[in-house]
Amino acid sequence: WLAVGVVTLGILVFAGGHFFTGAWKAFRGHNANMDTLIAVGTGTAWLYSMAVVLVPELFPASARHVYFEASAMIIGLINLGLALEVRARGKTGQAIRRLLDLRAKTARILRADGTETDVPVEQVHSGDAIRVRPGEKIAVDGEVIEGSSLIDESMLTGEPVPVKKAAGDEVSAGTVNGKGGLVYQATRVGADTRLGQITEQVANAQNSRPPIGELADRVSSIFVPSVMIIAVLTALVWFNFGAEPRVIHMLVTATTVLIIACPCALGLATPISTMIGVGKAAEHGVLVRNGDALQTASKLTTLVVDKTGTLTEGKPSVTEAHTLQGDEETAFG
Repeated sequence: WLAVGVVTLGILVFAGGHFFTGAWKAFRGHNANMDTLIAVGTGTAWLYSMAVVLVPELFPASARHVYFEASAMIIGLINLGLALEVRARGKTGQAIRRLLDLRAKTARILRADGTETDVPVEQVHSGDAIRVRPGEKIAVDGEVIEGSSLIDESMLTGEPVPVKKAAGDEVSAGTVNGKGGLVYQATRVGADTRLGQITEQVANAQNSRPPIGELADRVSSIFVPSVMIIAVLTALVWFNFGAEPRVIHMLVTATTVLIIACPCALGLATPISTMIGVGKAAEHGVLVRNGDALQTASKLTTLVVDKTGTLTEGKPSVTEAHTLQGDEETAFG
C-alpha cells in the first residue's frame, strides 16, 4: 500500500497538479471553485490513506481503509472531461483549417515597370495591383481596376450564380474567378479580409463557453463552501457526541464528506455536452460562432433564411426538362 500511495502521489502531482495550483490561486483571491473541492477532496483522501498505511494503530479496525483509488479516479475523471472539451475545440479547429484552405496561396503582383511576379499571399500589401487569371482564386480583398469577369462568391454568400465584376466593383478573398481576366487593387489583406474575419470569429468560438458553463462555476462557488462547512460541522458533531476515539472518527467522517462531495459529474457534464453539440454541428458543416449561440440553438422554433445556397449545396443541376410541342427532348442533350 505504501507503493500504491507513492504512485497515487505521482498522479496527484503530474496529472492533477493544475487543480492544486488553481485551488491555491482561488484561496489567495478569497474565492472557492471546483479546483478547491477537487484539491481538498483528493488531497485529504491521500493524506488520510497514508496515515492509515504508516500508523494504522491510531485508527480503529473499522476505519482502516485507504482511498488511493478514489483520489486517482477523481483526477482521472475530471481530466477526461477536460480532454473531451479539448477534442470538441479540435473539431472546430478542423473547420478553421477548411476556411484557411479557401485562401489563395500566392498572388501575381504587377510591378511599376510592367513585370509580373508571383509572391506568397502574406507578402501582399494594401495598394498592390494584382492580376487574376481565369480559374484562379482572389488572393485578398480589393477593387477591380481593369477587365471584367464572373466571380463565384458562393463560399461567402451561398449564391450559386456567379456575379459579374468590372472596374470599380469589389472582390473578396477566397472567391473564384471565371473565364475573364481581372486586375484589382488590394484594399484589405490578411486578417482584415472578409474571409479572415470569418476565420477569426470561428477561432474565438473555441475559447468561448456556453452560459451553462458559467452556471456551473456559479454553482461551484456556492457548493464548495457549503460542502466544506458541512464537513466541519460533521467533524464537530463526531468530536462532541461520537464514540471513542473521537478524534479519529472526526477525521474519518469529515474526510468522507469531502471525498463523496467531489463534483465529478459537474466537471464532466459541461465539456461532454459541448463536445457533442460542436461535434454534431461540425459534421453538418455548421460553424458555431460562440457558446451562447450553441446553447440558444436548443430553443429555436423557427429558422429564417434568405438564400437557397444556405440550405442546398449551392450547385444547381438540371433535374427535369419540359419540351415544346413537336420538339424532341433529346435535343436538350
